[in-house]
Amino acid sequence: MRSQRQTRREMDRTDRAILRILQTEGRISFTELGERVGLSTTPCTERVRRLEREGIITGYYARLAPEHLKAGLLVFVEISLAYKSGDIFEEFRRAAVKLPQVMECHLVSGDFDYLLKARISEMASYRKLLGNILLKLPHVRESKSYIVMEEVKETLALPITD
Repeated sequence: MRSQRQTRREMDRTDRAILRILQTEGRISFTELGERVGLSTTPCTERVRRLEREGIITGYYARLAPEHLKAGLLVFVEISLAYKSGDIFEEFRRAAVKLPQVMECHLVSGDFDYLLKARISEMASYRKLLGNILLKLPHVRESKSYIVMEEVKETLALPITD
């Protein structure tokens, strides 16, 4: 069996141009995408399919307005666990990924163990999320919360350099 490194070819300037465009315009037609990167439709489509097969493009998403879906309040929560071990971390991870309000969960270095990003409707909902759910996750010792007052920048786009 060949490794992914052996089967993946180096990305060229055209691949990177395709990725830049698709990050911001995921619904663009292959015809228009090809025109913008200097390819006809078929070669452009083949490149996009290859980037998908190789796992460079992992999906396409609709970006939703949180305020229209009762998720206008954004909070970040630092979580410290009572104990540190692979099993403890795994138990916490399994529980955290099941929470629909939690959009991101990261194991981090520093003074706490996990950083969570959550969206809820209002402060009362956050109090319930914190007291009834987050602090009852396995092995949670303490938390520290940051309520976002203004969203200055939020993007999923990765910088793509030549």
